[in-house]
Amino acid sequence: MRVPLSWLREYVDVAPEATPEDVLAALVSVGFEEEDVFRFELHGPIVVGEVLEFVEEPQKNGKTIRWCQVRVAPEGENAADGGEAVHGIVCGAGNFFPGDKVVVTLPGSVLPGPFPIAARKTYGHISDGMIASARELGLGDEHDGILRLVELGIDAPAGTDAIALLGLDDVAVDVNVTPDRGYALSVRGIAREYSHATGAAFRDPGLRAEAELAAGTGFSIAVNDEAPIRGRVGASEFIARVVRDVDPTKPTPAWMIARLTLAGIRSLGILIDITNYVMIELGQPIHGYDLDTLQGGIVVRRANAGETLETLDGKLRTLDPEDLLITDDSGVIGLAGVMGGGRTEMSASTRNVLIEAATFDTVTIARSARRHKLPSEASRRFERGVDPAVAAVAARRVADLMVQYAGGTLDENFGGSLGNDITRTRIALPRLFVNGLIGVDYTDEQVATSLALIGAEVAGVDAGWSVLTPTWRPDLTDKWTLAEEVARIQGYDRIPSVLPVPPSGRGFTPAQQGRRRASNALAAAGFVETPSFGFTTAEQNNLHGSASGGSVPSMKLANPLDGQAPFLRRSLIPGLLQIAHRNLSRGFTDLALFESGSVFLPKEGVQYGTAFIPPLAVRPSASTLAELDESIPPQPRFVAVLLTGNIVAKQPGQPAVGADLSHALDAVHTIASAAGVSIEVTQTQRAALHPGRAGTLTVEGREVGYIGELLPAVSEAADLPGRVVVAELDLDLVISLAGEKVVAGSLSGFPAATQDVSLVVDSGVPAAEVRAAFTDGAGELLEAIRLVDDYRGQGVAEGAKSLTFALRFRASDRTLTAADATEAKLAGVAAAAERFGATLRE
Repeated sequence: MRVPLSWLREYVDVAPEATPEDVLAALVSVGFEEEDVFRFELHGPIVVGEVLEFVEEPQKNGKTIRWCQVRVAPEGENAADGGEAVHGIVCGAGNFFPGDKVVVTLPGSVLPGPFPIAARKTYGHISDGMIASARELGLGDEHDGILRLVELGIDAPAGTDAIALLGLDDVAVDVNVTPDRGYALSVRGIAREYSHATGAAFRDPGLRAEAELAAGTGFSIAVNDEAPIRGRVGASEFIARVVRDVDPTKPTPAWMIARLTLAGIRSLGILIDITNYVMIELGQPIHGYDLDTLQGGIVVRRANAGETLETLDGKLRTLDPEDLLITDDSGVIGLAGVMGGGRTEMSASTRNVLIEAATFDTVTIARSARRHKLPSEASRRFERGVDPAVAAVAARRVADLMVQYAGGTLDENFGGSLGNDITRTRIALPRLFVNGLIGVDYTDEQVATSLALIGAEVAGVDAGWSVLTPTWRPDLTDKWTLAEEVARIQGYDRIPSVLPVPPSGRGFTPAQQGRRRASNALAAAGFVETPSFGFTTAEQNNLHGSASGGSVPSMKLANPLDGQAPFLRRSLIPGLLQIAHRNLSRGFTDLALFESGSVFLPKEGVQYGTAFIPPLAVRPSASTLAELDESIPPQPRFVAVLLTGNIVAKQPGQPAVGADLSHALDAVHTIASAAGVSIEVTQTQRAALHPGRAGTLTVEGREVGYIGELLPAVSEAADLPGRVVVAELDLDLVISLAGEKVVAGSLSGFPAATQDVSLVVDSGVPAAEVRAAFTDGAGELLEAIRLVDDYRGQGVAEGAKSLTFALRFRASDRTLTAADATEAKLAGVAAAAERFGATLRE
């Protein structure tokens, strides 16, 4: 909400020395967010000039310019720029005449842009300044010609400061108004809040006298909403006033244009400007009709199927049965609370005006504005709640301004008024409730005074207070909202900052601890965590969310942020591929990335998202919570890594080392170590991975993920040149298989015995299975076993391979001899021979 300070000062005492920043600081103290300060970005010698004469000079380019003599200071005095009283100025406009008063920007002034003005030679003359248009001054979009002050009803002597004369020295403050405080979308509301913040005297413009219609008014108004939507009547009040014999060509006062411009509203002519002005001033949207185009009276009703309306923006809209309409005998003439129709709009030919000030249902207006994608200043206020007591005041205020500035006459005996009694909420506020909720020792006087200050009627009762809320505060509905108002008025700075003390013995769950250990371990190993969006395509879900690459169930969003990626992810890999591509496009070619996040794995044939949604402020039952849980798909937390480029950069004495499967496997073992499990790898095939370079990851025989190198075609589709290796694990499953607690083993103080063993087996036997068999046979003395070589070639039979393992033996109670280690090794060889026919390589 942008509020010009000159306007604000009409209704609250703002100190003359107060800066816009001071005003914003005061409003922030009562709960508003500071946005910005708006000014007319011009300064310097800008004065009223009188056109004495001009000579029209046609140019070779077909344009005709005027060489003007303009008086910019009283006779015998110097101009504001220090020059002569009469300046010669070149002007290309043709809409002014000798004797006209205009706005002259003298050399040294600066117009919005910034556009500095200086004397310069043009068209064979020295143009000593510029005659300005309304757009050049920041007063509107009009640029068909220069601004003639007579059109604004202004006659001032030459040399008068035009900045002050036109209100261009005003400034506006902008604050963010939250949806629950719609009353603040007005100068009236902001002035009231400034009064709360500073104690300055407030003068309520909503209490003007003579607002009620005289008896005997004769305009027909009806609300036909017999079947209200969701039990809410569309219109609770409708006021109509009539002003006759207006002159729509009358100029809008300069001060009004300046205020509307600073408030973000452009000038559209005196009649529309007045309705906008009152809307900003009082927060009550106003609509004006050309009375002579209306047929019969006005009926407010819901739309019928198939009805249409051409709105003021020139678009033909098909209406919905929930839309609330303004109609006459000819049909639909407006979309209530949103935008009027083109047929009855006020125009240059309007002579008699019907003024509408109504109170419409907030939900109805909000849904219509969103349904038709037609936000407006009116709907913005109606959907937040408009003071129902101000409609009559606003209608009379518009009528008075039209009489004053458009030359009209108020018809006291023609108009209409229809409405219900205004209902106000009465709330019981127990004594000490506010203190207990806020945590501040407010006195009874402070509580009662604070509530009275916001406009509530406070009556003391035995148990505390009975509070009748003001009509402009529909957000005050219970004792909690009243307590918030007391805290706001008394100052948020009085509320102490106290950190809650957690109960002893509490902390992260084992699953949370495991996830943190895994992420910290990967980060310590040199991987960079890169969270990504959880949305993807069905094709990516099929490719990376299953081994076969076939169609798998996916969750599709009803309102996706990106229409090209409407599905929730089944895998983290698509997000890592996008992040890798973004980094490569910025020149980062060596990447080691990881992400830990949820994936969504709906089951085949199960319908999700169909559970009953319980109402607000009602605690769901256990059965309802269970039904809600069943309505969402399983969402396990996965962890995935991606490597591409070099894992070790080229440097003196060290060639570059490209990332490959071994480095991805190191990351897998890092995760396993952090989780407290041992992960086995067996060869497999997946649709997105290179054949022969893909493996299944298992823990205690249960599959927990996969590892592999992406197919070149998949990498190219992601715009990733070169080798890309990935791994993905179900982190929740890995952690659950580790058990409740991860206990570190004790370290033996005895030395280790190391040996190697080379086993020849059939080339089709996985090395991991040979390793497992050897481990089982070697027994508890075998502390570590690591594959160091896979040889196939001379010295090894065709169809066979030699697997060399580095072994480390250690006992917890003694120093092992070479014989002890050899005996354990041979036992392992025997087990591998029994299972796979392994033999020692000679």
